[in-house]
Amino acid sequence: MRKLLVNVNGWTISATLIIFLMFLPNLSLVSGFFSPSNENWEHIKEFVLYKYLQTSFILVSVTALLTVLIGLSLAWLIAQYQFPLRNFLKWALILPLSIPPFIGAYTYHGIVNYTGVIQKTLRNHFEITVNPAHFDIMNIPGAIFIYTLFLYPYVYTITRIFLSQQSASLIESARVLGRGPWKIFYKVVLPISRVSIIGGASLVVLEVLNDYGVVKYYGIQTFSTAIFQTWFGLGDIESAIKLAASLMGLVIFILIIEKLLRGNKQYSFASTKIRPLPLIQLKGAKAAWATVYGLLILSFGFFIPVVQLFDWLILTWGKIPFDDFMDYVRNSVMVAGISSSLIIIFALIVGNFSRLVHGKAAKALPKLTILGYSIPGAVIAVAVVTAFIALDKFLASLYQSMGYGKTLLLSVSIVMLISAYIIRFFAIGYNSIESGYDKIGTDFRDASRLLGMGLTKTFIKVDLPMMKGAIISGFILVFIDILKEIPLTLILRPFNFETLSTKAFQYASDEKIMEASHASLLIISISAIAIFVFHKLLEKEPK
Repeated sequence: MRKLLVNVNGWTISATLIIFLMFLPNLSLVSGFFSPSNENWEHIKEFVLYKYLQTSFILVSVTALLTVLIGLSLAWLIAQYQFPLRNFLKWALILPLSIPPFIGAYTYHGIVNYTGVIQKTLRNHFEITVNPAHFDIMNIPGAIFIYTLFLYPYVYTITRIFLSQQSASLIESARVLGRGPWKIFYKVVLPISRVSIIGGASLVVLEVLNDYGVVKYYGIQTFSTAIFQTWFGLGDIESAIKLAASLMGLVIFILIIEKLLRGNKQYSFASTKIRPLPLIQLKGAKAAWATVYGLLILSFGFFIPVVQLFDWLILTWGKIPFDDFMDYVRNSVMVAGISSSLIIIFALIVGNFSRLVHGKAAKALPKLTILGYSIPGAVIAVAVVTAFIALDKFLASLYQSMGYGKTLLLSVSIVMLISAYIIRFFAIGYNSIESGYDKIGTDFRDASRLLGMGLTKTFIKVDLPMMKGAIISGFILVFIDILKEIPLTLILRPFNFETLSTKAFQYASDEKIMEASHASLLIISISAIAIFVFHKLLEKEPK
């Protein structure tokens, strides 16, 4: 019993330390918000803070509404009906998620601007000259269009999986009562899908608030752009901290609203015999319209931008030095690989602590780590910088005793960037590991303990081999998200350190959108392959 307590304390100490270190930087924002104000903050608060709130509210609310309409309609179509190309669309409709919104933003601007393929075709082949203002998408409606196209898969994926696992008896009972397709959708499907719809929409909202690339390229003033401008333009980190704290407060408010919208309603089955929804065969015009609708959304969200990027790739082939491009690839793989590995290791420790130690604290503490994913990257960047500068000041005497002349060492290193990645994306790795622990249960662990094997040895010899799938899937998911990350990397990367995402963003910002295609296509290709692999793994999993 004493041995068990020591081992449990060892896991407890490690997990608590990890949770504390990941949560600590955000506490600096709270203290920074209540620090004395300067002239810049007074100007921001009086003249532009309301504008940031207004713009962010418009972007978030309209995008959430449109992604729900598209994602829910596609999810219901795929889950309920059989039509041509359904099996292909089932997984392909997730592909727009492989394109970071900022890549979609500059690609579509290149397509519709004066020298783009649309206006050139109208002028050269149809002798039609149109007012370029009619094709201007570098505004709030244009940003909403971009966000909707590339973020709707969050709602689609979560809702489709939920609907496909629902009992057929619910729909059949509604049909027996004489309800038509539209009334069934409104009276049955919408209520039981509310939690999944709100869950997907909340991810969309958080992604919009986190984004910097689209709003920066389109010249839209939001909290993310304001944080960058205040910090780097004015050199005022104190006001940047106050902006970041304000944005974090907005995110917490949104999460509370989400919780209230979810409510306490629950839907359960009266029988354990649950049959999945039977597919209804569509014929004629209905089948054609279903296929066209799915292909239309997929084309705008994936095929059109990818084709345009390939065209730019061919036109600029050889203009970017191969050695430079390989440096971007190596940097991206290095930081994503190290960060993903550490996230999975930490997730394994925290997850094992949660299942070993019983009690409310053991279940509640790991949930604090998930908050990092709900906090925008620019906010985390400000928090991490503040914490690392304070750490460097604390260790200044140690640096001098070791012969370092610099007082800032950790805060200008790759360590700070990797730390921010861990805080931002830990929730993704942890959710995968937690689901893996749930699947393997505790029976094999208990049997190993009865045979006299210690907790740590049981973890290495029994748990880890059975968790292989969850570990690999969690690693790949985190790796892909880090590969696409922009705000954190732009703020926290060391001097002269470029990744695929930052280089693509810089090329686009410098109006070299053709040159940006090289890095963009590599990011998209890796992400698309991962999406396909996960679809196949999901299909093979036992229901």
